[in-house]
Amino acid sequence: MPKTAAMVSEEVREALDTKVPVVALESTIISHGLPRPRNLAVATELEALVRSGGAVPATIAVLDGRAHVGLTKAELERVAGDPEMRKLGHRDLAPALATGASGATTVSATAFLAGLAGVRVFATGGLGGVHRGWTETQDESADLRLLAQVGITVVCAGVKSILDVPATLQRLETLGVTVIGYGTAHFPGFYLASSGEPVDWTVDSPEEVVAVMRAKDALAEPYSSLIVANPVPVEEQLDPALHDRVLARALEEAHEQGITGQAVTPFLLERLMRYTDGASLEANLAAVRGNVRLAARIAAAYA
Repeated sequence: MPKTAAMVSEEVREALDTKVPVVALESTIISHGLPRPRNLAVATELEALVRSGGAVPATIAVLDGRAHVGLTKAELERVAGDPEMRKLGHRDLAPALATGASGATTVSATAFLAGLAGVRVFATGGLGGVHRGWTETQDESADLRLLAQVGITVVCAGVKSILDVPATLQRLETLGVTVIGYGTAHFPGFYLASSGEPVDWTVDSPEEVVAVMRAKDALAEPYSSLIVANPVPVEEQLDPALHDRVLARALEEAHEQGITGQAVTPFLLERLMRYTDGASLEANLAAVRGNVRLAARIAAAYA
């Protein structure tokens, strides 16, 4: 990675050099996904979960035009506390670096920077995907194309349930991105343990995930990511009936109010949180915690 573009923290660099496991973490959940001050508490908790799993956390963000792979306590506090922190996807990295901007990284930007730094495992909540009504809007998350171009293992709880899950899985297949279910034969639904859509491959241990990673390495196939779809525990998922009822109401309101494009996702997520009295947020956090724990175990087994 060009030194002028990014800074890999001393702890992360030493871990990479000495083959100590490292897990990348995105920063948009800190800056844009949670209310203050809970966002900083969760960010600190997630890094602690990585450490308890025997790995080094590498939270990624852009500060003053420098991409950081691994944040200090003060830098983490800045990402959590600065209301002017921008939201940066992969396409935004060059302008942010060129203009000295600061921002939290989405899945696409985090995966890209982690891959450049040599971090092989990345934990997040849910991926972006193909939006409902794609035939009219052509609205698709940049996450999908980017994951077809970087060789990283992404542990997630599927894609956000407000998206078109079948179309997203089809798109991932077209892009050549491998999807495996962790302990499940069905693709998770972010807030829900299952989206109802089947997955072609299932593994049941971190060692089995690592075997797939090493097989991908040995094949030297065109670079693409490995998605490890790890469902939220059934006892911690959002009640499926409540989820379906609230999502239908939110989709109807979005249509009535003419909400389109990039405004749709934050609108729906806000409505889900409001109409479930915060239960959707708790299910989201339960999924993230489970993904971080599993990612640390995978990174340790790979190292």
